[in-house]
Amino acid sequence: MCTHLLTGAGSGIGAALADRLAARGDRLVLVARSAARGEELAASYGEAVVDVVVADLADPAACGQVSLPDRLDSVVHAAGVVDLGPVADLGAASWVEQLTVNLVAPAVLTRVALPALRSARGTVVMVNSSAGRTANPGWSAYAASKHGLVALADALRAEEKQHGVRVTTVFPGRTATPMQEKVHAQEGKEYDAAAWVQPGTVADLVLHVLDLPADAEVPDLGVKPR
Repeated sequence: MCTHLLTGAGSGIGAALADRLAARGDRLVLVARSAARGEELAASYGEAVVDVVVADLADPAACGQVSLPDRLDSVVHAAGVVDLGPVADLGAASWVEQLTVNLVAPAVLTRVALPALRSARGTVVMVNSSAGRTANPGWSAYAASKHGLVALADALRAEEKQHGVRVTTVFPGRTATPMQEKVHAQEGKEYDAAAWVQPGTVADLVLHVLDLPADAEVPDLGVKPR
């Protein structure tokens, strides 16, 4: 039985991935922002499947103090926040929140998880965004956090190769998640979930990465709406 550390398992891509992993009998270690939220997640799957780690991703110090299993087959960073706005209007708090949750928290959690990942020769998956490749108007802070996540993944991949740890960045285009609904509201556009990539489609790609034989690594993987 494999063990996976997931952020963002409460909705969207993270929830779809957690469902798939639980259904096949893998063990989940889910990061929750509060004890109450952790109880909700645990109740969704049952104690036989899930362990909960309480850490608010907006608090890097808390992320650095979590207790993890001795062995992790994967760490999947699927959580994220977005707040659109032009540079002229975007306040410091919005910059700090997006950079902290989308970049600093994954870096800190990965550092804490590395001994367990090395033990299992495991895989780190950064669920990024098309904004990690191109920064469009109004997306400066979010894109900056996702561009930084690419740098984190690339450096980590080179550093951990000697320990057998693989690192993959997944770049989903617009995906039918609560975050995408918020983005549409901020853009003043009507939201139609059927028009975008479904969370389960991205989750299936992540599963493919996690299940790769030991002779291969996928550094980058993109998916976009048709």
